[in-house]
Amino acid sequence: MPKWIADNVAVQGAVQTGSTGSPLEILRVFAKLGISCFGGPIAHIGYFREEFVVRRRWLDEQAYVDLVALCQFLPGPASSQVAFSIGLIRAGYLGGLAAWIGFTLPSAIALVLFAYGAGALEGPTGTGLLHGLKLVAVAIVAQAVWGMARALCPDRTRASIAVVAALLVLFSASSAAQMAAIILGGIAGFWLCRLGPIALAGHMTITVSRPIGVVALAAFFLLLGGLPVLHSISGSQGVALFEAFYRSGALVFGGGHVVLPLLHEVVVTPGWVSEDTFLAGYGAAQAVPGPLFTFAAYLGTVVAPSPHGVAGAILSLIAIFLPGILVLIGTLPFWETIRRRAGAQAMMRGVNAAVVGLLAAALYNPVWTSAVNTGGDFGLALVGFVLLTIWRAPPLIVVVISAVGGIGLMYLSP
Repeated sequence: MPKWIADNVAVQGAVQTGSTGSPLEILRVFAKLGISCFGGPIAHIGYFREEFVVRRRWLDEQAYVDLVALCQFLPGPASSQVAFSIGLIRAGYLGGLAAWIGFTLPSAIALVLFAYGAGALEGPTGTGLLHGLKLVAVAIVAQAVWGMARALCPDRTRASIAVVAALLVLFSASSAAQMAAIILGGIAGFWLCRLGPIALAGHMTITVSRPIGVVALAAFFLLLGGLPVLHSISGSQGVALFEAFYRSGALVFGGGHVVLPLLHEVVVTPGWVSEDTFLAGYGAAQAVPGPLFTFAAYLGTVVAPSPHGVAGAILSLIAIFLPGILVLIGTLPFWETIRRRAGAQAMMRGVNAAVVGLLAAALYNPVWTSAVNTGGDFGLALVGFVLLTIWRAPPLIVVVISAVGGIGLMYLSP
């Protein structure tokens, strides 16, 4: 790593104080997660917590939830931003890049292969397999809610904040309601959660220099406003493709399924991709692990105008993830200064409780409502939950068991 970059990144361990790793280690760990993390961004947060807080102890519960809360505030794919942050904590900028590549590449490759004609799963076996993977998400999210609630909602005040946040999101599942729940949780925490100790130790600290942060924020806004102008001047289809996916990534909060209407608007409305092709790719995206934003790789492969194919996939993939990474790097230096103040920490206690409420709401809708339809579904989800929480089974093992169980339920159903 160049010295001028290394000098601008200070990394201190949270649980393993002073511990650092290599980008190769980060790539290996996140590649494993990239092939096993089913269930969308909320489930990914559960996988990450199990891997990096519980098993590897790279950071503590509070540091982890601080990252989650920050990424929930920012536009872009929240789980991928959390992954980048963990890589950044462990091994600097190259670690962040390795985390993004490892977590993103498996699902992106799978969707490009599907775009080139890899057969989609069909029939009872395929349907049962997909259903089993949905039940994995139930177990993962339930595990995350259970563990985080015990750590972050230990008193009546924070438990009440979590319940109110959950109710707010359950009555309105929009991204605006999620943002409102987090903001209201912060306000409630500021006024009601000031009795806790000021926690200055035991947390990770990522110090990205303020000049680097300002440059990243400037690049974020410059690309957002400048790419349409560049396209109008150059008329380049490559610039148009990059701008469409960059805009989609920059203007969505919460990530995951929220980005789909924006992607539909930028590729189907201008006629780059047909409605049927778009929906077929969306279905395939549900069957692969990793971030849903990798749907962009499929769309970049099948767009009618050139560039398409592998070049279009790479261009679209970089474009949709880039704004979230830029705004994350730009926010980190200012976030750390603010959060170490007593008032800010009280606010973060409320925000953390609200995040638990969001997880609880997501456990019901869409995770539970879209997966648990019968007693057999509940039983399989319960087995996964017990394997994760009591037996401490690796998530990949639970994924395999749930997938096989889902196929079995499909053939046993009347």
